[in-house]
Amino acid sequence: MTTDRSVPEQAGTSGLLRAVTHFLGHEVAPEWRRAAEATPRHLFLPDRIWIDDDLTPCDRQQEPERWFAAAYEDAPVVTQLNDGREPADLTDALPSSSASAPAIVFAMLELLDLAAGMRVLEIGTGTGFNAALLSHRLGDVNVTTVEIDPAVAEAARSNLKTAGYAPAVACGDGTLGWVPEAPYDRVIATCSVERIPYSWVSQTRPGGAVLAPWQNPWICGGLLRLTVEDHGTATGRFTPDSAFMLMRTQRRDLFLFRDVVMDEHVPDECTTALSPWAVADSAFETQFALGHRLGDLWYAWHHDPHLDDVDTRLWVSTTSGDSWAAVDWDGTQNTERYTVWQHGPRRVWEEVETAHAWWLDNGRPGPDRLGLTVTAEGQTAWLDDPENAWPLP
Repeated sequence: MTTDRSVPEQAGTSGLLRAVTHFLGHEVAPEWRRAAEATPRHLFLPDRIWIDDDLTPCDRQQEPERWFAAAYEDAPVVTQLNDGREPADLTDALPSSSASAPAIVFAMLELLDLAAGMRVLEIGTGTGFNAALLSHRLGDVNVTTVEIDPAVAEAARSNLKTAGYAPAVACGDGTLGWVPEAPYDRVIATCSVERIPYSWVSQTRPGGAVLAPWQNPWICGGLLRLTVEDHGTATGRFTPDSAFMLMRTQRRDLFLFRDVVMDEHVPDECTTALSPWAVADSAFETQFALGHRLGDLWYAWHHDPHLDDVDTRLWVSTTSGDSWAAVDWDGTQNTERYTVWQHGPRRVWEEVETAHAWWLDNGRPGPDRLGLTVTAEGQTAWLDDPENAWPLP
């Protein structure tokens, strides 16, 4: 591993650790501080990166100081666009691989609760930085990391070698885990999922843990830590910290006006007293709970849709695209009723109303009161206790 550090690297790492400490609310544990000090983050970034919310390109050769500063900021750095096919127009850019913000990296490592000798499977190698930190803590022989993108996997191997680490880097579908090195004491994902692949549970020793960023179709964000039990069941709760790219194998190529709303649809009309902003422009904790209850519903805002008497429209659809609803606001103040259009076998806006009423009736729960149970047969969400559960679609 790297031990000869330059002054800029030392200063960058010190600043990064201060930012992580501020995020965590306490000092970084000594073992992770040592790992960070031995693992310069800039060694894991490609020469061309994209930074900030607008995905501004930054090239190491052209802007070395800006590039180096980005390497040691407590912020995510996008390292690949559109699965390696960078678009000519950045308005069409979709981040497909990144270096996560260091604060969430170390928060997740802390939640793993590692001990010497444990074996860890990482899903989503990315740049290799997280695998390097794990290797410093546990030793190369105890770390296996899986990356679905061959180019990303090869770059990670090179980054790890440069930094002095040699964990097992496998190229494959992370939803399958990695059988050759199983069983593991811990499984950690660095991409978000809408469903926990059961292979992660089955490849984890009883008493072990699975840690994964979570999202539901309604909202992105949340972190799930599951404990694996003797009989092949895993149960755990959510925390609100994290927002990661969705696992590639769980993506949907679904567009509102291409796949969902068709010209020949004749929707039913009704009204609602529930404000669309109360469910789709509310606090993260509210939307997370609603999404956890709604299961397979997602939404999209349509501002100024060029329709008479419609200022803003909220679309809600099933992920299958077979049922949808549109809720219209006419732009007037103090609106008491909103027009609703619904099409398909399911009355999806009524499902939203029911979920919102459930949220109110149960004391407005946030992620910390919600959990998930995973078995070989399926997955159930629950509120407060696994006995108070409902199936996820």
